[in-house]
Amino acid sequence: MPIGAEAAVARDRSAAETRQDAAFRTMLFAAAALVLIVLGAAALSMLWGGRLAFQTFGWRFIVSDDWDAVGRHFGAFVPIYGTLATSAIAMIIAIPVSFGIALFLTEIAPGWLQAPIAAAIELLAGIPSIIYGMWGLFSFVPFMSDHVLPWVDRHLGALPWIGALFRGPPLGIGMLTAGIVLGIMVIPFISSVMRDVFRTVPASLKESAYALGSTTWEVVWKVVLPYTRSAVVGGIFLGLGRALGETMAVTFVLGNAHQLSASLLAPGNSIAATIANEFTEADSDIYLSSLIALGFLLFVVTLIVLAIARLMLRNLARREGR
Repeated sequence: MPIGAEAAVARDRSAAETRQDAAFRTMLFAAAALVLIVLGAAALSMLWGGRLAFQTFGWRFIVSDDWDAVGRHFGAFVPIYGTLATSAIAMIIAIPVSFGIALFLTEIAPGWLQAPIAAAIELLAGIPSIIYGMWGLFSFVPFMSDHVLPWVDRHLGALPWIGALFRGPPLGIGMLTAGIVLGIMVIPFISSVMRDVFRTVPASLKESAYALGSTTWEVVWKVVLPYTRSAVVGGIFLGLGRALGETMAVTFVLGNAHQLSASLLAPGNSIAATIANEFTEADSDIYLSSLIALGFLLFVVTLIVLAIARLMLRNLARREGR
């Protein structure tokens, strides 16, 4: 083939590859833009749907604990407080348990035991949330009411400063029970992330630490956790995001009461539970708008949590010199 013909073929091939590369980049950009468009459209639609509530009540909608469907006075403070309180209880329970499960599977458990436990964790992660809610209502609530909450009220309720958190009638349903059920539900997600992250630690680092005489605890604390700190924080916030938006598991055991109480034993409400329970009962524009506004507030709370997670991960990466 003449040299000129070879050059023409090469130019044509280069032009075709350039067009293919441009088309591929355009597809990737469109996929990324679609995520932002859907996210923005969801936020704007909820904001638009809740505009009547925000215009009518203003900032009082966020700070007021009044929720009167008959008098058409609505405030989001009780659902916001219930959402944050149950999620906090869930994370207090889920984080240490998930750490223990992940570290046991990666550092201590023999090979023949790792697979069954990992399969059980994945099975728990796949159980629908309504099953957790039904189990909580029919099995866990009676157990809490008969055996746990009376002891909590009698012993922890008498403590100074924090006694008010654990004082109240042992109804079984309430924020403490909902938080525990929610914690059990998010444990599989957090522990799975932590297990996969801990497995990324090079074996040479751990073997070197053991060779220097380090104990298992020292290897975990001084080698495994520093190496995986950023990813562990990301997994924790992933579980927190799941807890904030959970609906059915919380709805069954929270009590669905629009009342503000310092006691964790008292019934309460959450944003997701309020929307699920009352959306079909909204018989006025302001009622419906208030429920949609609650959805927008849940969106904002989740966005703030994820933003905090990103900032923490960035700071951790900066400290690690990445």
